[in-house]
Amino acid sequence: MTSQPSEPITVRTAKVAEIDALAAAMDRSRNYVVNQAIEQYLAANGWQIERIREGLADSREGRTVPADDVLADIAAKHGWSR
Repeated sequence: MTSQPSEPITVRTAKVAEIDALAAAMDRSRNYVVNQAIEQYLAANGWQIERIREGLADSREGRTVPADDVLADIAAKHGWSR
């Protein structure tokens, strides 16, 4: 793995204390905790953005199901009355 150039960022003081407490509890460095948090944030939000793009494309192509039908299917699957 090649090292990427780094650039400083600013974190609010209160958050640094929380990060440090978490790092100490995990026996990890502050840098490790911050990088893990950023990786997880980017992965989750990247996944969400991709699903939104796919949903918009499906909508433009008419590949949709009315919400009432979806809710009725969910209710039927779980035995709920609507």
